[in-house]
Amino acid sequence: MPLQKYNIDKLNIFNKDADTVSQTIIDEYARFLNAKRFPCIIARAALANQQVRCMTAMDMACHNDDLSILHFLYDFIDEYIQSKAGYYSAVVIFKQPGKITEALFEELMWKRLQALADLDAFSYPYDKRVNSDPMSKNFSFSIKGEAFYIIGLHRSSSRKARQFNYPAIVFNPHAQFEKLRQINRYQKIKEIIRNRDIAYCGTVNPMLEDFGKSSETFQYSGQRYSDQWKCPLNIKHVSDKDNTPT
Repeated sequence: MPLQKYNIDKLNIFNKDADTVSQTIIDEYARFLNAKRFPCIIARAALANQQVRCMTAMDMACHNDDLSILHFLYDFIDEYIQSKAGYYSAVVIFKQPGKITEALFEELMWKRLQALADLDAFSYPYDKRVNSDPMSKNFSFSIKGEAFYIIGLHRSSSRKARQFNYPAIVFNPHAQFEKLRQINRYQKIKEIIRNRDIAYCGTVNPMLEDFGKSSETFQYSGQRYSDQWKCPLNIKHVSDKDNTPT
């Protein structure tokens, strides 16, 4: 489906009166997903079904937009839970910093995720279906009691599939992957995505592991880590840290 047939305005449910720069950035993200060789067919399906939600924020290094981001995610979660149809994705795109390295992106990504988690902990418990220990093999990032698999994007990523012109954090509901497992489609889709990743990037992401084998935090930023790396997140939600999905 050609990009021009998508309702691009639907991508921006938070900034309904988006300025020209913001809308241009959101349009660019749609084109990024719509690239013919882009590996993730789930992201492309979400775009085709107009189930990608975007907001733009100013500076990834600044905390000023944290509350706006949190409420954008709360609105997204409400919509996702009510629909439960197809694949959904929420994306926060930052206009700054323009110059970024993998190390700087990683630092800022964990700062923003930590801030969101701290704010969310005042109002909501952690998703009981996942573990709240960031180094647990059953960890997922939780907002409003809903678990998410996080993907970081930026222009300096070592992974070609993550090289977007602006720093961005993608929030993918974890439950939609569990649904694929329940209907025995997950393995097939995983193989398709990994084969497309090899064709697009030359190799499969070395950090990529299936849920339940190692902490998915190794995959969030796109950077390659050693086995000794420790996730800097400090989850403060009231929850059982030994919680394991059933």
